[in-house]
Amino acid sequence: MSVPENTPINARYAVEQSAVDPDLGLHGVQTYWLVNDFGMFTLDVEENEGGELTPFLIVTDALDRETQAEYITDIIAEDGGTPPLLGAATLKIVITDVNDNCPQFTESHINVTLHGNTTKGAHLARMHAFDHDLDANAQISYAYSERVPRDTRSLFHLDRITGVIKLAGKIDTGTATFYKLTILANGPGCIPAVATVSVHITKIVKGPPALIPRYIALEKDGVVTIKESEPAFSPIAFFTVKNIDINHRVDCHLEGTGPFRLGPYQLFKNEYLLETTEPLDYEKIQEYELIVVAKNALELVIKTFLKVQVLDENDNAPVFQQSLVEISVEENNPPNTFLTQVQATDQDSESRGEVIYLLGGDAPGIFVVDRLTGVLTVTTSLDREEKDTYRFIVRAVDQGTPRRESIATVVVSVQDRNDNSPRFINKDFTFFVPENFPGYGEIGVLSVTDADAGENGWVALSILNGSDIFMIDTGRGALRAKTSLDREQQGTYQLWIEAVDGGEPALSCVTMVTVLLLDVNDNPPIVLFPQSNQSYMLVLPNTLPGTSITEVYAVDKDTGMNAVIAYSIVKRKGGEQGSFAIDPETGNITLKRELSNRGLYSLLVKVSDHGQPEPLYSTVMVNFFVNETVSNESYIQSLLTREAEIEVEERPWYKGHMTEGPERYELFPCQPVLIALSVTCLGLFFSVVTLTSYICCKRFKNQRKKRSEVEIPLKMKNDSMQVVNRKLRQISNI
Repeated sequence: MSVPENTPINARYAVEQSAVDPDLGLHGVQTYWLVNDFGMFTLDVEENEGGELTPFLIVTDALDRETQAEYITDIIAEDGGTPPLLGAATLKIVITDVNDNCPQFTESHINVTLHGNTTKGAHLARMHAFDHDLDANAQISYAYSERVPRDTRSLFHLDRITGVIKLAGKIDTGTATFYKLTILANGPGCIPAVATVSVHITKIVKGPPALIPRYIALEKDGVVTIKESEPAFSPIAFFTVKNIDINHRVDCHLEGTGPFRLGPYQLFKNEYLLETTEPLDYEKIQEYELIVVAKNALELVIKTFLKVQVLDENDNAPVFQQSLVEISVEENNPPNTFLTQVQATDQDSESRGEVIYLLGGDAPGIFVVDRLTGVLTVTTSLDREEKDTYRFIVRAVDQGTPRRESIATVVVSVQDRNDNSPRFINKDFTFFVPENFPGYGEIGVLSVTDADAGENGWVALSILNGSDIFMIDTGRGALRAKTSLDREQQGTYQLWIEAVDGGEPALSCVTMVTVLLLDVNDNPPIVLFPQSNQSYMLVLPNTLPGTSITEVYAVDKDTGMNAVIAYSIVKRKGGEQGSFAIDPETGNITLKRELSNRGLYSLLVKVSDHGQPEPLYSTVMVNFFVNETVSNESYIQSLLTREAEIEVEERPWYKGHMTEGPERYELFPCQPVLIALSVTCLGLFFSVVTLTSYICCKRFKNQRKKRSEVEIPLKMKNDSMQVVNRKLRQISNI
C-alpha cells in the first residue's frame, strides 16, 4: 500500500486485503497486529455492519521518503479459538514522494577563462544541480536569469537539460573582456537555485591550443559510457593538440578525481591517450567528471569537459544478512507456522539487483519459502521424537545475466514438548526369586523409556502398593525387598509400579510386577500321625501277615521335590528281623511275619523329603502293643517311657532316593567309602557274628520273661476287663 510522505500524524489507511477465516463467530478473525511497526505505524480494527473486520494502518510519526522510502513487515491475523491460529502476510508500505525539496547547485560560483580567438562551439562549463525528490518532482531545468542581457545569452548557449554552456558565437575582444552569467536551476513548484559563471576574455596574438577529441569508448553529447567489467588500462579517447607554436611547449594534463590518467601517446606527436588505471565499480561510483586541460607557454589555456558514466553489470551476487540462520520451534506446531524471514541484498541495479528466494535440493518438502519476501514456513506439524533437527540451504538468486546466487544454511531445532508418556519395555514383569533371598538384594530391573528429552524424559518410579515390603531404585529401576521373604508365608506378590516423567503436566504409565518365590528346602517334614512318641496301637496276636496295621502321616510346607516325603524304618525294638515293612511313599506299615510274642514293639520311622542339596527329615516312634486287650494301661506307659536301647534294623536308612518295593533303598553316593570300610572290617566279621549270636540269645530270654509279666495283669476280674476294653477301643480309635 502507498502512503504519501506528507501524511499527517494519526491519518488512517484501510488495508484492503483483509484476512479470511472459514470458521465462524469467536473462531473467526478477531484482531490484527504488526510484527514490526518501526515506531511509525500502528493497526486499528473496524467492524462494519456485516460483522467483518477491516484493519486500518495509522501513521504515528512524521514520514520522510528521502530518509526511508519503504517499510516491509508482516501483518498477522489472529482468531479467537483455543489455541488461537494465525495467518501472516507481508505488508509493504511504500512512501510516495511529495515535492518537498528544491534544486541545489553543487557549486554556486564558477570561473572560466576564454581566449579571444576561441572557436565557436567550445565547451565552457557544465552546471550541476540536484533535487532529493523523485521522478517528476526531481526534474531540473536550467535557464539564464532575466538579468543576463539577451546578446550575452546568444553568445553563450545554455542547454536547459544538461546545463552545458558552450560558445555560440565569435567573441569581440574589443567590446568586452568579462561576462557574468547568472544561471537558475528550476524545479516544480520551487524557488530557483542560483549560481554564477564568471567568463574572463583574454586577448592573444595567436590562438590558444585546440583539443580535438577522438573517442574510443561509446560517447554521446560529451558523456562516455564504460562497462564496469572493462579491465584496467582500457582506452577512453585520444586528444590531439593543435594550433601549437613550434617554439612553445604545451602542457596537457587531466583535472578531476577517479582511476584515470592522461599521457602522451608514444606513436604520434602531440597526441594524448585517456585511459583507466584500474577496473571501475558501479556499486562504488556511478559517474566521474573529468577536465582535459591544455596550456602553452603564454599561459593560454583551453579545457574540454568530459563525463564518464559507469554501466552496471551483474557482477555482484546477493548477500544474506546471516549465512547461518538458527531457528527454534516447538513440536506439535500448527500447520503453516511462520519460522523466519531470510533477507539478502544485491548491490547491482535494476533487475540485476532483484532477489528471489528458493529452497535448496536438500530441503524437506514440509518447508516453504516465499520467492519474493523470503518468509520461511513449515506446512505440517513437527515431531521431535521423529526428527529433532532439520538442516537445509536457502538460495538467493538475482535476475541478472548470467544469474548469480548465494546460499544460507538454515538449522531448525525442534524443541521438545511433553507429549510422550513413559513406556515400560514389557507390558508386565515376572521375577522368580528364591525364598529367604537377603533383604535389599536386587530382585529384578524394570526398564522404562520416555521418548521425550530433558526433564520431559526424566522418569521416576514408585510402588503403588506393597511399599512396606518392597522398594524400587528410581535411577536403575531395581526392585528390592526390604526384608527376607518366606514362601511358606506368601508365595506370590503382585505390585503395581507407576512411572512418572518430569514434564508439566506430568505423564505416567503403570505396569504390574509379579514376584514369584521359588521354594527352598528350609522345612523338614512334620509328622501329624502318630501324634507323639508316647502313643501306641493295639495289635491282636492273631493278626495275619500282610495286614496293614497303621500308617505314618506327615506333611512338608515346602513344594515340589522339597515336599516329596519318603518313609523308612531305621530302628526297631522287639520282634524278629523283617517283622514289619513300611511303604516309602504312603507311610503304611504292614505286618510281614506273625507275632509270636506279646508285648510292646517299637519302630523308629524316619520321614525325609527329597530336597536339594541336603534332604531334611524328622523321626517318630511308632509303638505297637501286641495283646488281646489293654488290661493295664499304666504298665504300657511305663514300658513306653523306659529307656531301652533299640537294635538297628538289618537294612539301615541311607540318604538317597528309594526304589520300588516296600523296603528297598538306594545307597547314598558314598558307596565306595562303604565298600572300603567293609573291606577293612572283613577281618572282624567272624568276631562280630559270634558276639551278635550271644546277644540275641540273651535278649530272647529277656523277652520271654517280659511276656510272662504282661500276661499276669491280663488275668483280672470281669468288671475290671470292661474298663480295659473301653480304653482299648479309645486307643484303637487313635
